[in-house]
Amino acid sequence: MLAGHAEKLPGYAVVDSSLDSSLSAAIIPVTPFQQNCTLLWCSETMRGAVVDPGGDLDRIQTAITAHKVTLEKILITHGHIDHAGGAAELAEITGVPIEGPQKEDAFWIDQLATQGAEFGFAGARVFTPDRWLEGGDKVRFGNVEMDVIFCPGHTPGHVVFFDPIARIAVVGDVLFQGSIGRTDFPRGDHAALINSIRNGLWPLGDDVTFVPGHGAPSTFGDERRDNPYVGDSVIGED
Repeated sequence: MLAGHAEKLPGYAVVDSSLDSSLSAAIIPVTPFQQNCTLLWCSETMRGAVVDPGGDLDRIQTAITAHKVTLEKILITHGHIDHAGGAAELAEITGVPIEGPQKEDAFWIDQLATQGAEFGFAGARVFTPDRWLEGGDKVRFGNVEMDVIFCPGHTPGHVVFFDPIARIAVVGDVLFQGSIGRTDFPRGDHAALINSIRNGLWPLGDDVTFVPGHGAPSTFGDERRDNPYVGDSVIGED
């Protein structure tokens, strides 16, 4: 559930699970695209991961310090520049490994420097993840273990990170409150995206809170009911 804004960190929305989980999270909007970089950490060990550091690394590092988190790794949902543009620099600064996305997104990662020049993302660099991810893999930091779900469509190598205990998913640009990811980019696939949502995300449960790549968090149940692009009434399921 959303616990609102952290008292000492205005502008950083904090996600806390109401269940017996050690996962905590802070959403840090970065880049002119207001991409939801997410700082995840284990509240028992204070060791964590940054998901999708697209840019504005000073804001990300401020959040890491303010929450007293020891960074263990960088996680990438997909290779678009607003999600991955700062990954190489942050890895260089902190010395932590990069995990994700799935290897098909090398297509996008290899274009980061070119896109950086085009969109004005200073410091965007090509990188090779220390670990490519596949559906069924696990990522770990502190005592937290998250499932990796392969969700192609928005990009060919998009992955989602899911904590089955906290009931929280970080979904990148697969799904939004009231919308879905674009598929008009090169190698986008609308049918694959709908399949990823309905057969990859919905089975996780209506109670799951998800952090999208842009905009406000929601739940899978709310989107099944109300989403005009992928809701049950649109697709034809009761």
